[in-house]
Amino acid sequence: MSPRLSRKLPQLPILFLGPQSLTITGNVPVRSFGIKSLNPPKPSRFNIGPELPVLKSTTTAALERKANTLPLRTGAIAIKKGMTAVYDAETGKRIACTVLQLDRVQVVSHKTRQTHGYNAVQVGAGWKHPSNVTKSLLGHFSTNGVSPKRHIYEFRVKDESGLLPVGQTINADWFQEGQYVDARSNSKGKGFAGVMKRHGFHGQDRSHGVSLTHRSLGSAGPSQGGGSRVYPGKKMAGNMGNEQNTVQNLKVLKVDAENGIVVVNGSVSGPKGCVVRIQDAIKKPWPEVAHVSESAA
Repeated sequence: MSPRLSRKLPQLPILFLGPQSLTITGNVPVRSFGIKSLNPPKPSRFNIGPELPVLKSTTTAALERKANTLPLRTGAIAIKKGMTAVYDAETGKRIACTVLQLDRVQVVSHKTRQTHGYNAVQVGAGWKHPSNVTKSLLGHFSTNGVSPKRHIYEFRVKDESGLLPVGQTINADWFQEGQYVDARSNSKGKGFAGVMKRHGFHGQDRSHGVSLTHRSLGSAGPSQGGGSRVYPGKKMAGNMGNEQNTVQNLKVLKVDAENGIVVVNGSVSGPKGCVVRIQDAIKKPWPEVAHVSESAA
């Protein structure tokens, strides 16, 4: 049995800790010192030094870090119509391109830093019958005086000057020929795919005892030396495609403002009829256009 303390032990006085550690307030002793931390903060070499910047974790500092990578203008929502080709008049070279069409793109609302913590423009495209819209969304559209939209997305902007007036229409001439844009869309969904199609595995041998497993993966994980487990992120068979993909630095070849068509160089992820979000490329110089507030006025 575990030893037990005797009940006849003398009662120790409270003042054994010393006169400086306790303060008597009435009949209740109060400690005059704090609890010492078991893990006191230690200086870090990453935020101390004359040449090292001070680490910042506030929202204001985060917006300052993103100031150079946030576009000055909002983007637009387009529908992928397919691919075609154009010929360069100078060199005669055939250039593969993608045709994107804007369908009744309007500014629905704003996101401001004072209310939401960041600046963004909510843009809607297409049209939807009011009977097929929920009451909350219908109230959102009616409050802003915009017809119900089929597609709604947000585009981050750098500051308040990029917030267009609510209800303003964004046409194809919002983009200029020769500028560069980034296109975001969902890739084609391939369903459940094996490792050869999904990750490019070469498969197993057609001989040396291999049977019925020519297109399957080999070992899924190491043995005793690696912990006898499957590492996280192991490439296996699974769902392929239907993921958001961003194609950067696509050059705008043609702009047809009357028909709302924007032709960009190269390919864009997704099948025909998918939704594509295009915005000024962050890795290229901003297009030389009039100031947003001046164009809005």
